[in-house]
Amino acid sequence: RTTMKSLQFISAEAFVSNAEFARKSLGAVAHDLFPLLFKASYLLEQGEVIHDLVENWPLFDFNMGKLLGATLDYQEDLSHRTCSMCLESCLTGLRDYVLNQSPPYMKKLRVVDLTGIKDVEVQFCKCKKTMGRWARAQLLSKLCSELLVYLQQAQCNPGTFEISINVLIDLFVTERNYDLVVKALLKKCSCPLKICCVAFRSDNLSLQKFFYIIKLTDPSLLRKLEIVHNVHLEMEHLEMLFNNIHFPVLMSLTLPARTFNVRRFTATDEQMLAHIGEKMGEMTQLTELNMPFSILTGRIQKLLSPLKTPLKILDVSNCSLNHADMAFLANSFHANHLEALDLSGHNLPELYPSTFFKLLSHCSSVLRSLTLEDCNIQDTHVNMLILGLSPCQKLQEFKFIGNPLSSQALKHLFTFLCELPMLKNVEFPVPRDCYPIGITYPIDDTSLCRYDHQKYERVAEELNLILLQANREDVKASTPLFGSYDAAVQETNNELGAYLIKSFKETLEKFTTSFNKMS
Repeated sequence: RTTMKSLQFISAEAFVSNAEFARKSLGAVAHDLFPLLFKASYLLEQGEVIHDLVENWPLFDFNMGKLLGATLDYQEDLSHRTCSMCLESCLTGLRDYVLNQSPPYMKKLRVVDLTGIKDVEVQFCKCKKTMGRWARAQLLSKLCSELLVYLQQAQCNPGTFEISINVLIDLFVTERNYDLVVKALLKKCSCPLKICCVAFRSDNLSLQKFFYIIKLTDPSLLRKLEIVHNVHLEMEHLEMLFNNIHFPVLMSLTLPARTFNVRRFTATDEQMLAHIGEKMGEMTQLTELNMPFSILTGRIQKLLSPLKTPLKILDVSNCSLNHADMAFLANSFHANHLEALDLSGHNLPELYPSTFFKLLSHCSSVLRSLTLEDCNIQDTHVNMLILGLSPCQKLQEFKFIGNPLSSQALKHLFTFLCELPMLKNVEFPVPRDCYPIGITYPIDDTSLCRYDHQKYERVAEELNLILLQANREDVKASTPLFGSYDAAVQETNNELGAYLIKSFKETLEKFTTSFNKMS
């Protein structure tokens, strides 16, 4: 698919394609052409030109999402191209903007927004080398620290110290880049480039380090907080976090697995849960809540009823919800606003079919994404599911991996899915008849790949043919058995794997020590 370019954009491409000429001529370029030249340079991966454009940026703001997004001159959105060379050129150009010899009054730049960059699975840049969110946090922190050292050692123009540029970024911090990011945040006041963290993700970090760095980020600016893998945050730590730190503009909160476990609850724990609910109620902008793999049986109302703003995104997958929880969700004011809902790991057809369909009907006018993985949806439930999904005309994504559905049932469902006008992505299960007879659901990891691969390929072809015949080539259908693509996990999987091995080794050593003492 080719995207139309204006004559102005074609001229910009021609100008930047000769890097040496473009770099020499930047001084004669009108200021309002810099955004156009930046997008053209990014498309052609002209790193040196990108660097010089940023180093000499003449405008008040530099917003990556807007600069690379769809424009009148070139409709294609390039913000999902996380090309390592282009992004490094941007960030080093920003450092050199501070250092170059232009008089301070010429330097108008006040805000750099890096938050519009999107990390995706398939990259279209020629170098095929990406710079993900973790690496961007690492490089920006490194450049800030180096800049400060240089300014302290060199004889700089006194006006350089008056430069103050807020750099908005989504920080992703693990054990491996923790020291570097902390160092940059501690020196924020004296550095001309000021890291402003608007979204923070933490993986593989001790609680002590997490609590320390979250205070340094300036929580008053934080719109999104993700505490995900190997941060051992439990309910009492969450209460401590909310008691000590105020998040006035927080819109999105993701908690790690097993933050809550009501099976171990005491009377004190019940009070603590209620208090956490009240604290979340004070977050008047909170519209996204992800709490997968916590055990919340019978407590959803206590946790969510204090919220004053309706949730738009809710993930309560594998949370052992009971009928009372589902009834609360279906009847709550959140139901009419839910744009993304994940109820995976709940036996919907057996436990609360009517309540689930009531919830679905309430959110049908706004629902964009629905995930029902491992929900025991069988062939006999497909007609009812179709009935429930029919009003969901805005649905863009439907994931239902791990359900015991036959090839025939999937074909029936796909014929219906073609009718949903906004649908773009479907994740469907390996058909039950591709597995050996007698397979039990949910399928354990050891049996997950033991299916008839040739038969699956034939069925997948037939399902894609149904889409093709309905002129729905725009719908991507796949079976990611081990979960959807996660850019953050992909970028740090080596560290994550090493951490898991270390944890397993420590557990084994403790077990051996205890066993030897008993012997």
